[in-house]
Amino acid sequence: MSEASVPQAARSAPSTSRSAGPASTAHSTGSGGPAPDGTDPATAGRLSAAQRNAVAELLRVSPVADELGRRFARAGHELHLVGGSVRDALLGRLGDDLDFATDAHPDQTLRLLKGWAEATWETGREFGTIGAQRDGLRLEITTFRAESYDQVSRNPVVEYGTNLVDDLRRRDFTVNAMAVSLPGHEFTDPYGGLDDLADRIIRTPGTPEESFGDDPLRMLRAARFAAQLRFAVHPAVRDAMRAMATDLDRITAERIRDEFTKLLCGADPVTGLRLLVDTGLADRFLPELSGLKLEIDEHAQHKDVYEHTLIVVSNAIRLEGEGGCDFVLRMAALMHDVGKPATKAVGSDGRVSFHHHEVVGARLTKQRLKALRYPKDVIGQVVGLVGLHLRFYGYGRGEWTDSAVRRYVTDAGDLLTRLHKLTRSDCTTRNRRKAAQLSADYDALEERIARLQDEEDLARVRPDLDGNAIMELLGVPPGPIVGQAWRHLKEVRLERGPLDRDEAEAELWRWARDQGVVGG
Repeated sequence: MSEASVPQAARSAPSTSRSAGPASTAHSTGSGGPAPDGTDPATAGRLSAAQRNAVAELLRVSPVADELGRRFARAGHELHLVGGSVRDALLGRLGDDLDFATDAHPDQTLRLLKGWAEATWETGREFGTIGAQRDGLRLEITTFRAESYDQVSRNPVVEYGTNLVDDLRRRDFTVNAMAVSLPGHEFTDPYGGLDDLADRIIRTPGTPEESFGDDPLRMLRAARFAAQLRFAVHPAVRDAMRAMATDLDRITAERIRDEFTKLLCGADPVTGLRLLVDTGLADRFLPELSGLKLEIDEHAQHKDVYEHTLIVVSNAIRLEGEGGCDFVLRMAALMHDVGKPATKAVGSDGRVSFHHHEVVGARLTKQRLKALRYPKDVIGQVVGLVGLHLRFYGYGRGEWTDSAVRRYVTDAGDLLTRLHKLTRSDCTTRNRRKAAQLSADYDALEERIARLQDEEDLARVRPDLDGNAIMELLGVPPGPIVGQAWRHLKEVRLERGPLDRDEAEAELWRWARDQGVVGG
């Protein structure tokens, strides 16, 4: 069941504007009849329908969850399934990572897990969280929190709370502020999360200003949920994001990186990206994205680079294939034209050009990804694709020799498959004839690459003489001369294709004489 499968009863109920604050609280998961707290029948029907949607998901994990709940209950403690676990259960997409809240403190939780959990870990202990594993499920059990931030430091100040409703209020969004008690399966929704889930909207339990003041990263998380769940962001939340965007500067690059990665790997990242730009959040950590909004005037027409970029991202996602998000491809699609603002020039004929924007873009991309603390291998791959994304253009004019094709493949290396997808994604022209021609040209290039691959094994292009042969023929020891000769023979190999032994030796001697390595 997809995230779109919110029960029809919930979807069809009228949407209402709600102020922040507690709404419905605990309801039994049993169907039919009025809710025990007097909730109106429409809301009760909406609730029971959503709960029925969650039953199949909860039944799958209930042998473990209920057993754990009984252990806590026997010790006099509460245990509730909370947060994203409840949200995902209602959406029919509950995974194997479960989040729980309890009034037990970490030491008490560890005692209750001893002899029951297959493994436990305490990496989140300072935040009141104990991890455990049981029957293939990963559990995180967190003491009720009254978490707050000092508005200056980048880390939360954790204080243990005393009740579930207060714990739910500190959570980021109402759709993550619902709970199911264990083992009793009572549903608690004090801030209207079920209604917001049905209306597909992102709203905060308290005021957005209070929530974002506690943790500014939640502004970025709102954009991430918009991308992942395809939910709209409540106007009040959007206004607060815009007004408080500079508060994101309090957050470490690593936390921003992780949230942004999840956003870009969402089902609809373009929605999240637009929200980042529209609220000014992108300016705080990815200003190159906002910078793509180049001014377009009637005298110097050019493609809207910002809109073009978002289309390229969407195109790249369609070409990903199976296997989930290809972050490197998506990030390269997002950054491929960031060099254009710095290279924009208007010629005497009024035509706009962006000469060498791929070179400038690669440099800017490297700087930005380093600032966001991405791993070196990821940076290298994304930068490589940005730098290569224009190489294809000109192929259709018939100017490429086999040597040029070999260099294209060799320079791309392991990125070749992604480069194919990025190049095809970059074709966003509305001119059908031009689009068809570009597609045909790239089909021809891929066919040509395949032919040369079969003939020459382009993935492992090497000189026709290795280092040992070079040293033996020239009578030189290991050193710079061997490396220089090797690189020269590789260039010859790329230019002319495979050489037989006699041709390779003749080329080596020719180079050695020209370099003065041996006498004439």
